[in-house]
Amino acid sequence: MPFLSLALEARPQALALADAAGTLSYTELRCRAEEAGRRLVTAGLRPGDLVAVKGTLDRDFVTTLHGVWMAGGIVAPMNTGWTPFEEQRALHLLRPRMRYPPPMQATRGHEARRPVGFPFRVEHPLLPALAPSPSGLPGLREEDTAAMLLTSGTSGSPKVVALTVGNLLASARASRGRLGLEPSDRWLGSLSPAHVGGLALLTRAAVLGSTVVLRGAFKVEDFLALGEAGAITHASLVPTMLHQALEALGGRSAPRSLRCVLLGGASAPEGLLARALAAGFPLAVTYGLTEASSQVATASPDLTRRKPGTVGAPLPGVEVRLEGDGELLVRGPTVSPGLGDADGWLRTGDLARLDEEGHLWMVGRSSDRIISGGVNVDPAEVEAVLMGHPGVTEAAVVGLSDPEWGERVVAAVVVAPRQGLTEPELDEFARGALSSAKRPRKFRFVGALPRNDNGKVDRARVRALFR
Repeated sequence: MPFLSLALEARPQALALADAAGTLSYTELRCRAEEAGRRLVTAGLRPGDLVAVKGTLDRDFVTTLHGVWMAGGIVAPMNTGWTPFEEQRALHLLRPRMRYPPPMQATRGHEARRPVGFPFRVEHPLLPALAPSPSGLPGLREEDTAAMLLTSGTSGSPKVVALTVGNLLASARASRGRLGLEPSDRWLGSLSPAHVGGLALLTRAAVLGSTVVLRGAFKVEDFLALGEAGAITHASLVPTMLHQALEALGGRSAPRSLRCVLLGGASAPEGLLARALAAGFPLAVTYGLTEASSQVATASPDLTRRKPGTVGAPLPGVEVRLEGDGELLVRGPTVSPGLGDADGWLRTGDLARLDEEGHLWMVGRSSDRIISGGVNVDPAEVEAVLMGHPGVTEAAVVGLSDPEWGERVVAAVVVAPRQGLTEPELDEFARGALSSAKRPRKFRFVGALPRNDNGKVDRARVRALFR
């Protein structure tokens, strides 16, 4: 398996993981992952099977991911923040052959049941009790699919993106070249592996032989405490996390141990960048997307200080092109196979400009996608949930600029006659189906949705309803 094998060849005794329970070297991680892979084979995993893996970001989760890869399987990390509705939709889209909850989330004492409509081979609650298979583990080749991730992309409709081993290897090496990454780096495991930035963080560390520091889901107090203690040198943050860090610091300087804070997932307001740079955060502003294995272009901390706001030049090996309307197209070894045109160009749906030095500046999106707290929000998904309430006949969802979240979700709603629906009632209904980032923070009840001459909802006029 290329991810762990590369680190093992260069630094077998280097630290792979560090958490509150202690540390694991790459040799120890490989042994644990191999055992997990053999147990998964006993449970029914076969090469090419897709495994939905759900759990908090800890050593068991990381071990399971590498175990699936060593057994020749494909991982589909599940987001623990999804509601049951969102998780079921993800499973229907992914159609995994196996679902594996880590031991601490399993139900003990009974055999797992197979939900109707899913072709699971096994959902074994007692995987650690299975005998490891004695057969060899096939691993994966560079051309094999390593992960399948869900993204709303630029089309608005959720879709599955397949990333190969080669895609993730190319991304790791290109990131190393741009940011000068080293084996001595200690990355905070700050992002969910269900998002490409979180998965790329784990595979990049394994490729480069660096350390991932795990504390579960991101908490700003953990981030700052680890930084103050010198326990981390690097972190991947979305603007919301950076905003929280600045608020928690209360005017104090950024931890001195930080050598790079990779900032992406959403556009960062100018004021946020200015505050963070003044506090001494070594920001590397980046632009990327799931279909391109995370980073497409990244500005080094030195460039971010000189030109705040640019995402820099494309990473080594990645090509970009601007269409006449400013839409950004991407091509290169990090792009998921089959998503580009005949010449390999992937349309991003995002608008950009190139300055005289060849640095990219992101200027907008050609789609209606909303990014709230680093999470892609599909307006159509939220609208469908709202219209599932018997008191709602129409809904239009848009994003409004927000200093902490980048954008916040709001909704204009047409209420059915004589329903007497209230905003708290609709908010409570939405809570049952939508995770926090997707839930509308404000509603406007209107008699009719504003539309343009073609009969389409005029989202600019919808936004004006909230000003």
